[in-house]
Amino acid sequence: MWISTAISKIFGGIGSFFGGVGSNIYVFSWDFVLFLLNLVTFKRKVGKVTLKGNVGYGGKWPEFIPPTDTDSRSACPALNAMANHGILPRNGRNISYKELNTAVRNVYNFSPSFCYFVPKYMAGLLTRDYERDTINLVDISVHNGIEHDASLTRHDVFHQPDQSRPAIDLIEDLLASATGPNNTLTAHDLSVVSGRRRREARESNSSFTLSTTHKLFGSSNSSGLLTIFGGRVDDLEVFLKEERIPDGWESRVRNHFGLTFAAINRTVFRIELGIDENVQDESTQDEKKDAKV
Repeated sequence: MWISTAISKIFGGIGSFFGGVGSNIYVFSWDFVLFLLNLVTFKRKVGKVTLKGNVGYGGKWPEFIPPTDTDSRSACPALNAMANHGILPRNGRNISYKELNTAVRNVYNFSPSFCYFVPKYMAGLLTRDYERDTINLVDISVHNGIEHDASLTRHDVFHQPDQSRPAIDLIEDLLASATGPNNTLTAHDLSVVSGRRRREARESNSSFTLSTTHKLFGSSNSSGLLTIFGGRVDDLEVFLKEERIPDGWESRVRNHFGLTFAAINRTVFRIELGIDENVQDESTQDEKKDAKV
């Protein structure tokens, strides 16, 4: 009996592995096709990025209501904001993965391939079924799942177990680092801030961990600030601090088929490769020089 059970588990695991590989090949092939189609199709007009019939059309977003103490929220400002506006259930509970897929695509104009893969990946981390199961937003905050140390908008779990709480001091430091035209963040800004944040987290958190995968997750989040929000500090201040979608806002991604992995990864690697975790940025060096004087 135990032999047949063991064999069943082994072959089940092998089947699951190859099924996962096949699924990923399909998704990223699909994504690359959408990337190519974006190159040859017209971009959506400014003011028409959110499609007619979708929530937020014309920059008119549902009423913002801050969460109550009993509402479920996560370490992800983008999902929290949708719940705060009632685009996702306001209590943040019992959300299907397919519902996440549709909502993220309609609000932020990510590609269909991106919006399928990320919720499915979340479901896999939580050992749930993408097709049948649901999620509470707090579930996304499981440490070292998608949530990770050295976030630019959250204190580490070591210091703040409730990852639904924005870290206002970190957000203000991030936004104050903008050097781009018209008060915008640049890829270089995000590399500098990320390097500083990782160094500080490593020094202050005795349980600090940050794998290569989670470094890329962090740079992916940073890339969203540049692509979806255009790095605009005025919009990001509202979005990150209040987890509210600014009045009149629409995604800065105008591509007809949305933001693909193939497109965003160029920004992800630009930010990640620009991060130096061991060398202090110039502003910090200047502060220490002034202190010595």
